[in-house]
Amino acid sequence: MKIIVDAMGGDNAPEAPVRGALDAMAEYGVEVVLVGRGEDILAALHKEGVSELPAGLEISHADQVVEMCDNPATAFKEKKDSSLTVGLNLLKSGAGDAFVSAGSTGALLSAATLMTKRIKGIRRAALAPVVPTGTGGAVLIDCGATAECTPEFLLQFAFMGSYYAERVLGRPEPKVGLLNIGAEPSKGTDLQREAYVLLQKAASEGRINFVGNVEAREAVSGSVDVIVTDGYSGNIFLKTMEGVGIFMGREIKKMFLKSLKTKIAALLVKDELRQFKKLMDAGEVGGTPLMGISKPVIKAHGSSDGFAMKNAIRQAMEYSKSGIIEDITENVEYMRLPVKGLVKKETASEPAE
Repeated sequence: MKIIVDAMGGDNAPEAPVRGALDAMAEYGVEVVLVGRGEDILAALHKEGVSELPAGLEISHADQVVEMCDNPATAFKEKKDSSLTVGLNLLKSGAGDAFVSAGSTGALLSAATLMTKRIKGIRRAALAPVVPTGTGGAVLIDCGATAECTPEFLLQFAFMGSYYAERVLGRPEPKVGLLNIGAEPSKGTDLQREAYVLLQKAASEGRINFVGNVEAREAVSGSVDVIVTDGYSGNIFLKTMEGVGIFMGREIKKMFLKSLKTKIAALLVKDELRQFKKLMDAGEVGGTPLMGISKPVIKAHGSSDGFAMKNAIRQAMEYSKSGIIEDITENVEYMRLPVKGLVKKETASEPAE
């Protein structure tokens, strides 16, 4: 398997993508194409003690870099020789099995949508990270790709998230919950109430295992395997979880460093503390797939280090082998709006097909 990596994307590029690529090759036996400024990539390889390209590693030169200040909707067009555009063109042409980037989320989403295209029938792509929960993690879909949604979008997110939970997380008949302010079907805005009807119908047909509305606290406790929401609410949910995790980690560290007694206690539970830190570490997951895109595209966190990039490459391998894209393609007819009048007019947040 060959993974294309944006070597110039992210806060720690190109060192982090290069380190991640080398580690992934050593651990997973994967081939990697590093896309970006050749001299910068070679310099990063030299820092890692690599003077000659190892077997299975290629460099595809791209002079330009999509910066965070660039217009995300047009950057890939204006910078046609950027690592982002060149990398996605390689993916589109079949030169690799998946593409990984820690660069601008908006630019990656726009470029993937317009270059590699959405799966026919899918209205919007969605970001679907795995968030830590009391039962080992849940797929959160969407967490920021589409801020304004229609009920049909949420229906499609539910299907795609369900396939991901089953194929990648190994959850048979994954429980799907609609993020809301209460469990009753009447709760929420028109969006949640209308989406509830669509999800319930899909469940009655045996298409998904929809278990109803889920409040944020229940979602975190692990009551569902898939958390369905619009990108605006999902992004707030995700960043709140990240913030709470950072706060708790800092406070726990302060508590254990308070006295000799607490320092001894910390030594006694150091393995458990290490597991807690691992649970809350986004780098352990690697990134999030852009679900609904016709080819595997993984968005790694902008601050990813080499460890996180290695895991993003692993995630790209798993996603590529999972058959999720085939599942979506084969079942997209069931994700269409089945009842007229339930879906509001589409927003213009992203070009429609």
